Amino acid sequence: MAKSLHSKRQQVLIAAIAEQRRAKGLSQAQVAKALGRHQPFIANIESGERRVDLLELLALADIIELDVHALIDRLQRTAG
Repeated sequence: MAKSLHSKRQQVLIAAIAEQRRAKGLSQAQVAKALGRHQPFIANIESGERRVDLLELLALADIIELDVHALIDRLQRTAG
């Protein structure tokens, strides 16, 4: 099994977060501020340098209106 930080599923996850953030017209700084974090926090997630835990994902999903259930379904269909 590939290390989760560099796995295909991780790539799908970070792409979904970044794409949805952009689709909503939000900057990394705006999302970070809504989370009570600094912009590099979001940049590190989107660049794959930092994994996002479940609670962070749920908070991010609320802000960027990401359908977590659909994302999980997609991740489950993604090999590795």
